[in-house]
Amino acid sequence: MKRIGDLPDTIPVFPLPGALLLPRARLPLHIFEPRYLAMLDDCMKTRARLIGMIQPRDVPGHPSNHPRRLHAIGCAGRLTGFSETEDGRYMISLLGISRFRVTEEVTGFTPYRRCTVDWAPFGRDLGGPETDPGFRREPFLALLRRYFEAMGLSTDWNSLAEAEDELLINSLSMLCPFSPEDKQALLEAPSLETRRETLVTLIEFALRGGSADEAVQ
Repeated sequence: MKRIGDLPDTIPVFPLPGALLLPRARLPLHIFEPRYLAMLDDCMKTRARLIGMIQPRDVPGHPSNHPRRLHAIGCAGRLTGFSETEDGRYMISLLGISRFRVTEEVTGFTPYRRCTVDWAPFGRDLGGPETDPGFRREPFLALLRRYFEAMGLSTDWNSLAEAEDELLINSLSMLCPFSPEDKQALLEAPSLETRRETLVTLIEFALRGGSADEAVQ
């Protein structure tokens, strides 16, 4: 799937707060709800094997018994691996293919949600890894060390120091314990450079005790 024309117009979507998938990154998921087991079964019958990861959106006054509204932008991943547990649950892995913009939610026929989507705004996602010419790794890693110490997190610093720009920035965007709205801001960043700048802003605000809402404004 190297061209927009290879991607389907309608995909199943998995609204999962705080779960971020980015192009060319891998996301492990634990599937156990019956509706998402049905989604997985249907996904494996398709050629594309795509699942759209998308953030639900909190809307004041929205009825609690209605499905939560969705953000406009998500990222589709291709099912690349799965294993079944003895009690019928699945551990799956998605490889990020491309972001998308929701054009309409499709109603009926399936217990899970589906959307028609527009891939065109994100044609760059189907290319090779992005670079960040302005990335200064040493100051960034020094800031990251302070953040990890403050949050009580651990990592393999040698691997981080050697990782390619995109792998490093996108992996941190996906794994750091940011709020769902912060994750959405990282997803919607138009370039790797912008995502890195957003990531630095979020880390700096966390170290200063600032609010996430202020950080992404």
